[in-house]
Amino acid sequence: MISVIIPTYNHASSLGETIESVLRQEGVELELIVVNDGSTDQTRELLNAYQEHPNITIIHQENAGRNPARNRGFREAIGDQLIFLDADANLDTDALFKLSQALRGSGASFAYGDFKYGFAHFKTGPFSVDRLHKMNYVHIAALIRRSDFPGLDEAIKRFQDWDLWLTIVERGGYGVYVPGETMRFSTQERGISSWMPKSWYHAPWKWLPWIRSRARAYQAAKRIIQKKHSLTS
Repeated sequence: MISVIIPTYNHASSLGETIESVLRQEGVELELIVVNDGSTDQTRELLNAYQEHPNITIIHQENAGRNPARNRGFREAIGDQLIFLDADANLDTDALFKLSQALRGSGASFAYGDFKYGFAHFKTGPFSVDRLHKMNYVHIAALIRRSDFPGLDEAIKRFQDWDLWLTIVERGGYGVYVPGETMRFSTQERGISSWMPKSWYHAPWKWLPWIRSRARAYQAAKRIIQKKHSLTS
């Protein structure tokens, strides 16, 4: 079984589409766990429609942050494989089947593929520890072998996915790449999947007033990960 865990905070406008894309998955057995992390929009009302669904568990909690919400979902999960989806994800109907087949056919700890964010296409490429030490190129929405999942560090507020993959690698695990784009993420709201082009974090763009604060926060968060995992800048 695959456990799909969706933490959500004020993403009522996209959450329904994400849930439906999970329920449309073909060729896999799954459970869906949605953790409403203290949303103040219409999330609770939207989730009421799924309250009686046999394959869906809904958890309402006070706002605690993304990693605490993900860990809460994991504690409720029973699948031998798990995936954390953002609340603005839309999966192809065979996305989980492809990832699961790749994971079962290898000794890897996690399987990942390409994705689209808005109009930007991200081709992640084959797994490389050296490359992972230099940059984060695997999205949080990778399928993870339960026995290799270390839990998410709840003190990490940004680059949570990078921290997770580095931790797994440090424990002897590795990833397997599944070529092809199988999921998309919306740009309609800032939040879980907020993103800026990489070039904007460098001069001259990073000095623009509306970019400067985000660039500084990005660099500060990156240094936290580098220090934790003893990476060179």
